[in-house]
Amino acid sequence: MVATDAQAITVFGGTGFLGRRIVQHLRSHGFSVRIASRHPDQGYALPGADDPQLQSVEADIHDERSVADALAGAYGVVNAVSLYVERGPETFHSIHVEAARRVAVQAQKAGVKKLIHLSGIGADAASPSRYIRARGEGELAVRDAFAAATFIRPAVMFGPDDAFLVVILKLLRQLPVYPMFGRGVTRLQPAYVEDVADAIGRIMQRVETSGIFELGGPRVYSYEELLRMVAHQTGVVPRLIPVPFAAWHALAWAAEMLGIPLLTRNQVELMQIDTVASPDMPGFAELGISPHSVEAIVLKMGTNSEG
Repeated sequence: MVATDAQAITVFGGTGFLGRRIVQHLRSHGFSVRIASRHPDQGYALPGADDPQLQSVEADIHDERSVADALAGAYGVVNAVSLYVERGPETFHSIHVEAARRVAVQAQKAGVKKLIHLSGIGADAASPSRYIRARGEGELAVRDAFAAATFIRPAVMFGPDDAFLVVILKLLRQLPVYPMFGRGVTRLQPAYVEDVADAIGRIMQRVETSGIFELGGPRVYSYEELLRMVAHQTGVVPRLIPVPFAAWHALAWAAEMLGIPLLTRNQVELMQIDTVASPDMPGFAELGISPHSVEAIVLKMGTNSEG
């Protein structure tokens, strides 16, 4: 199936780290794109904003009428809205469950043909972690409202402007010793953000795509292996020191209480679980994508960033 410009895709969260890449890949697949956000002016700052098939519309994902208006006449919808730090009424439950359900319900009412919902590897409605639990509950809410939904579960994503490898690079260069989460044995399978966006574009183009895709990069690392690889690629000799998770939880709690959440408890919780794509789930290979390695991207990031 080849998309035509008449097929409009509404993207909630289309100005974010992943969202703006989704917009670009959907356009490359021939879809017209509606970027729905509370600050539509941000959409006009994206590359290709003068494209007549790219439209920014004001929409509040917490408001039913607003969501319905953003979906009117759309062929498909991508919900890429995410929240990593709770602030007042913006909670994990309000974003990942209530708002996700709202988008799915309104998409069903509007006759939208395809819904892609962004979740994450490890999403679990029974998890003691509020963040991970909300992700799992959100999947259940979306599936209940839109049975043919497709769920995308990426591993931790990386890219030139991320909040993951960029921070690691900076700290490895600046700190005399690097404090590791626990003993550094948590397993990670980082996925390049452009590959994830490409996958979403390809899935939207397919005729039959309901189900779950777990997207992980070409290699699984322990956290310590990842740190040492990043350091090696950028010419740094790391001094790594294990720090117990109990200490990280205490630091995160203190940071949240002080209103300076440079580190949050949900981030610590995420570093305690492996985020590796299941071999039983379809992923990049089923979409014809050869994912980029962390090494190749880190080398570019290290070359282009300041020391």
